[in-house]
Amino acid sequence: MSPQALRYRRRTLAPLAIVTAAALVFTVLLVLVRLRWRPLESVDHDAAARLNRLIAGHGTLVTVVRDITLLGSTIALSAVIGAAVILLALRRRWALAAYLTVTGAGALVLDPVLKVLVGRLRPVVAHPIAHAPGDSFPSGHALGSIVCYGALFLVFLPAVRGRWRTWFGVGMAAIVALIGISRILLGVHFISDVLGGWAIGIAWLGVTSFAFELTRRAAGHPVSDPVADGLEPEAGNDLRPAQPEPEPVPAHRGRTAAGIVVAWVLTLGIIVGIGELVTKAGNGNELGDTTIPHWLAAHRNPGLTRWSLVFTTLGGTVAIVTAVALICLVFVGVTRRWRPAVYVLTLIIGELAMFLTAAAVVKRPRPTVSHLDSHLPTSSYPSGHVAATCCVYIGLAILVIGHARGWWRWLFVIPAAALPLLVAASRMYRGEHHPTDVVASMFFAALWIPAVSLLLKPNGARSAGPRPDRATGSEQGGQSRLPVPSPGSHGHAIRTDSAVKGERPARL
Repeated sequence: MSPQALRYRRRTLAPLAIVTAAALVFTVLLVLVRLRWRPLESVDHDAAARLNRLIAGHGTLVTVVRDITLLGSTIALSAVIGAAVILLALRRRWALAAYLTVTGAGALVLDPVLKVLVGRLRPVVAHPIAHAPGDSFPSGHALGSIVCYGALFLVFLPAVRGRWRTWFGVGMAAIVALIGISRILLGVHFISDVLGGWAIGIAWLGVTSFAFELTRRAAGHPVSDPVADGLEPEAGNDLRPAQPEPEPVPAHRGRTAAGIVVAWVLTLGIIVGIGELVTKAGNGNELGDTTIPHWLAAHRNPGLTRWSLVFTTLGGTVAIVTAVALICLVFVGVTRRWRPAVYVLTLIIGELAMFLTAAAVVKRPRPTVSHLDSHLPTSSYPSGHVAATCCVYIGLAILVIGHARGWWRWLFVIPAAALPLLVAASRMYRGEHHPTDVVASMFFAALWIPAVSLLLKPNGARSAGPRPDRATGSEQGGQSRLPVPSPGSHGHAIRTDSAVKGERPARL
């Protein structure tokens, strides 16, 4: 047998041996747990009691462990996998997107089914510090984390080069290990639960990876070691979130950062000054601060109350964070540049810092009417909902109008103009803000958004970057590759930041 054939056999047998061993470990643990084998039960219960005594009463440690365990929750894993699938779809790596979807969905199915079949009760400890619903074996956090983060490792490994590959693997392994350990420390799983979750997770990850390799082999693509080279080694350039940009002159970068800080400080000074004048030198009814909230409270009805909840939710923390994440993901995926994401993040972080600082300085009480929202942590002035809505949707309109081609881009002006007004009306209707609170927030946006846009130039042109060749994975000169347009999409083009004079813009 030739040396090449020996290497191929070794490369194919090693993953098979690992998957087989993981499946065997899970099967043994499953049988022992189901039969309640006394030695295993003794080890599990003793370890749970000792670890509970070790961590109970240490508030900071408990907080850290709870934060770590959130990385393995269904919401966190779904968000990470969903973001990766969107990025892969934008880069037209459909096979990898399907692989992530199927692999992650399999983990969601395996966890509840196995728990119901085994029916093991969760640990009972002297000082409970966390609670979890359902049965105990196997650990869903351990299973989901090793499947999802392992799949991400196999998919995005080709995008990592050199020694960073080692750190990438170590980082993923550390996250999975810490999540499993956190479940034991919190007293919601036994050691065997976590080991069982890891074992069945490795087995499922191996099965889906093997199926992916078979599909590639049937399509005539070369198959390599997924642990060493990733599932699609030729996709390295497409899998990198963004192409490297020319290094800015340090002095220019410093001026931009200093300009943003100066603009934020001056804008904050104006907003705080207006708040101080209104609360300390005003007559209490500027812009109808007293009459309008009382009139709105007197004219509430179930229909308007439901709509006010919809629009106030759109300006809330969860909706804003979700919108920011999607905007950054889509624009980085399409343009292959970090600048649009930096622009949006600068807008929203500056808004948050302004809102918290101004609210702490002015300390304005909320209107003296019944409030439809309870336990709000900040004061009335200014409105964080309105300011955040302005920054997100006006910033989105600026990006789309600057990057896109076609009449449809102007449709983004509609939410940029309408949503801040609707959110402002809902906040006043619900009795949470005075008119001057929302006007000040809009005034902040009118100052902050143009300043950041002028300084960061989110739609500014750059020199052309390398373009990956889908067939070979090599880089070619020219603009970044974007999805090929569908028939009939004439005039709907998106301009990448790498487009230069004389080049034809990529189309959608």
